[in-house]
Amino acid sequence: MDIVIQIKKLENYCGLELPQYQSEFSSGLDLLAAVDKEGMLLNPGKRVLIPTGLAIELPQGFEAQIRPRSGLALNYGITLLNTPGTIDADYRGEIGLIVINHGEQPFLIERGMRLAQLVVSPVIHVTLEETDHLSDSDRGSGGFGHSGF
Repeated sequence: MDIVIQIKKLENYCGLELPQYQSEFSSGLDLLAAVDKEGMLLNPGKRVLIPTGLAIELPQGFEAQIRPRSGLALNYGITLLNTPGTIDADYRGEIGLIVINHGEQPFLIERGMRLAQLVVSPVIHVTLEETDHLSDSDRGSGGFGHSGF
């Protein structure tokens, strides 16, 4: 299913390409770092909000999730906090990435670096109905990790 999403390049996005899928079956569009040309050095254990220079208008009934890139996590210990981040259909501000360095070395975030992925998903709203009884299940109320490894 293809949907159209309106995307706005902000001033700090100048010269960068729009997010793209990296393969035919990719789930996420790669988001680029819209930092200054000097880049930004992220020391181990530190976190920073990285601008993407983009704002989007999602259709009602959809959300965008911001997810880390596995290669950055494995190779450098670079990931995102608040993962997955959620962009609601009524948000129109700049998309920001909360990046943390769990690695052992400083990491240079360069302008145009593919830093995260944006995955668009449908949203289902539910109605909560209060009850005094829930149906039985094999797991019951066994707690976290109760179903095994």
